[in-house]
Amino acid sequence: GPFDRVMSPWLAMQGVVPQADDGVVVAKGTVDGLPVVIAAIEGSFQGGSMGEVGGAKMAGALELAAEDNRNGIPTAAIVLLETGGVRLQEANLGLAAIAEIHAAMVDLRQYQPVIGVVAGSVGCFGGMSIAAGLCSYLLVTQEARLGLNGPQVIEQEAGIEEYDSRDRPFIWSLTGGEQRFASDLVDGFAADDVADIRQQVSGWLKQGVPATHRSGQYELFLQCLASLDTEPQIDPHSVRTLYQGARS
Repeated sequence: GPFDRVMSPWLAMQGVVPQADDGVVVAKGTVDGLPVVIAAIEGSFQGGSMGEVGGAKMAGALELAAEDNRNGIPTAAIVLLETGGVRLQEANLGLAAIAEIHAAMVDLRQYQPVIGVVAGSVGCFGGMSIAAGLCSYLLVTQEARLGLNGPQVIEQEAGIEEYDSRDRPFIWSLTGGEQRFASDLVDGFAADDVADIRQQVSGWLKQGVPATHRSGQYELFLQCLASLDTEPQIDPHSVRTLYQGARS
């Protein structure tokens, strides 16, 4: 249970100090009278990386919320995503945990919204960026970043001349919250303000399950990518135009 203070058994043997909650905090309550379960990733612990324990906590919370719905208790979910993805020290265990999170999100979103929020400087990357794409609704802020691979990973593979991870304006122009919203890859853009974020999340909870989830619109995105001319160097404005044109 939550008071057992289960910690990752893998970190200490690698010289990493574990944490009692493994960087994931789960709570259940109400938002404007609507039952919700909230799972928050602590970005300051190991970069918000997902390991066996933290991943199991989030997946388990979502699975129980889905079970509540099947038992007549309409329970939505809010996930606060500040994560670099899988925890490298836990390798396949972290990957398996993220896969379980994905499956639980797809199950739960049949009944009630699964709302993702990316609001901090860590951003949302790796396998958890796929989780973000599975959300019923996704909210970002100016500070947020969203992408499959993090800047340092891309720099390592492509070279600093192609992708300089230290160039903050460049990085945010490609993966920042404002760019992702303008490219129609997320549903909401909020000020770095608790009241603003809460208002948008509350509105989606009342709105309920969307008619179509973003992950179900893959044909639209495939057509969009197929129309891309890869010859010229693409820039942030071109990306916005590409995605906006696909949805017009």
